[in-house]
Amino acid sequence: MAEQLTGLADDRALLGRTSTAERVSDILRSRIADGYFPPGTRLSEDSIGGALGVSRNTLREAFRLLTHERLLIHELNRGVFVRVLTVEDVEDIYRTRALVECAVVRGLGEPPYALENLAAAVEEGRRAARDGDWKELGTANIHFHGRLVALAGSARTDELMRSVFAELRLAFHLADDPRRLHEPYLARNEEILRALQAGDRERAEGLLSVYLDDSLERVVEVYRRRVGADG
Repeated sequence: MAEQLTGLADDRALLGRTSTAERVSDILRSRIADGYFPPGTRLSEDSIGGALGVSRNTLREAFRLLTHERLLIHELNRGVFVRVLTVEDVEDIYRTRALVECAVVRGLGEPPYALENLAAAVEEGRRAARDGDWKELGTANIHFHGRLVALAGSARTDELMRSVFAELRLAFHLADDPRRLHEPYLARNEEILRALQAGDRERAEGLLSVYLDDSLERVVEVYRRRVGADG
C-alpha cells in the first residue's frame, strides 16, 4: 500500500486545478450554448482568463475538455475557436439522438412514469412561445429532450446527451428564423408527453422518431441555406 500511495501527495494539487477547469468549462459551455460565443468565434485566452480570474493553464485545460466534447477546435498557430458544424456533423448528431432517445422511451417499462419534469419543460416552452421568445423556446425544446433522456435514470446517458445537445445548439445558432425552426415542435412535445401520460410508450416512440426525422430535415435545410449565404 505504501508504494501505491507514493506520489499521491504531489497529485493532490491536481484535484483543485481539475475542479476549477471543470467549473470553467461548465461556464463556457453554457455561454456557447446561449450564443454568447457564436460558431467561428476565436476565444482569447487573455480576455477570458482575465474575466474569469483563472490561470492560463486552467483555461487551457477547460478548452481541452470542450474540444473533447466537440464544441471547440484548436487550429495550429491560430488559436481556439468555437466549432462550425458541417452538415455531416448535424446528421450524426441526429443519428445519435434517434438511437438514444428512442431507446430510452422503448425501455421505460410499465407506466405510470415520472413525467413532472417533462411536463415542466412543455410549460416552459409554452411560456416562451407566448412571450415570442423563440430562442428561449429552442432552449425549452432542448430541456424537454434532456428530461426525456433522464427518464432512463442513467448518469452516463445524461452526460453523453448533455454534450450532444450542447453541440446541437451550435447548429441552432445559425438559424435566421428561430421561430420557424422551433415553434412547430412545441405541439409535438405536447403530443409525446400526452402519449407517455397515457402509458402508450409505443406511440410516444413513433411520434419521437418522426419528430427527429422532420427536425433533422429542417435543421439541415436552414443550415445549408445559412452556410451557403455566408460562403
